[in-house]
Amino acid sequence: MNVQVWQGILIPFAGTALGAACVFIMRGQLRERTQRILAGFAAGVMVAASVWSLLIPSMEKAASLGRWAFVPAAAGFWAGVLFLLLLDSIVPHLHFASNELEGAKGPRSHLKRTTMLVLAVTLHNLPEGMAVGVVFAGWMAGDLGITAGAAFALALGIAIQNFPEGAIISMPLHEEGMTKGKAFWSGTLSGAV
Repeated sequence: MNVQVWQGILIPFAGTALGAACVFIMRGQLRERTQRILAGFAAGVMVAASVWSLLIPSMEKAASLGRWAFVPAAAGFWAGVLFLLLLDSIVPHLHFASNELEGAKGPRSHLKRTTMLVLAVTLHNLPEGMAVGVVFAGWMAGDLGITAGAAFALALGIAIQNFPEGAIISMPLHEEGMTKGKAFWSGTLSGAV
């Protein structure tokens, strides 16, 4: 595999790892307000990356379909939504600032709260990894519509979005008694997918 592709794939992972490294430099608890700000920032970056780097280019690729050019993008979008809903229902996980499983969703589990929080972020990172992989595969295939710059821009956008996620995972893990090193590795590994 091309060195540039490996670099591009590792950029989002590096964003998560840098965020998780905050456990070594930040003191005390990560306030709930700060967690919400970081999560909101991450969500905004992800929405922008999804629209500009995935949905719009998909519709441009299908321009030959005329007024139905949106169909492949819409079908892919909804297939992804359904896949994530399936994962949401079978993987036990928690959401930020929550101590209980998400409503009636998710199977009952005896996993620790922190383990389920890591699973939630890992679930979230799965489509991001798939998106980066698809864009770099398109670029490697020589698709004229996908440039190296576009592929790296998506990877960088996701890395920026992953930075606060790494911090949101590692900091609470350390607060709950995990060593800084273990909290760092748990936060980092949540971005491996």
